[in-house]
Amino acid sequence: MNNEKTVSVLNDLLNITNDRIEGFSKVEDKVWDTHSALKNDYDQMVSQSQVMKTDLIQLINQKGGQADNTTSTAGALHRAWIDVKNAFAGDKDESTLENVVFGEKGAIDAYQDALDSGDLCPESARLVSDQLHHLKSSYSKFENLEARN
Repeated sequence: MNNEKTVSVLNDLLNITNDRIEGFSKVEDKVWDTHSALKNDYDQMVSQSQVMKTDLIQLINQKGGQADNTTSTAGALHRAWIDVKNAFAGDKDESTLENVVFGEKGAIDAYQDALDSGDLCPESARLVSDQLHHLKSSYSKFENLEARN
């Protein structure tokens, strides 16, 4: 297995995880008055994202790579779009929830693409698979709430 390819894929996922962390900061305290039941799930998503980030950085370093601890261009554009959209949204709570669901879906797709690429060593594939499981779990909580609204 080519470590360069593995490190590249892991760095892409690190960027996406950093995008999630940045995106979560935009959601902070925006919907808790009307959706207080989600606060604990949200806090768990933020905490889990920090763990995911740490695990990815450690694995990148173990594979002899240099962690690209930044966000992605696509993530920056999405966060800018969220700002614009929220500036004009009539129902900010629902718009915020839609953005969480959209961002989580994008992260799930990227993680699945990483697994499907064949560029991950077995150890990396296990970590990515575990992280994908966490992403799907958090996505389903917010997707179910969005569907009820």
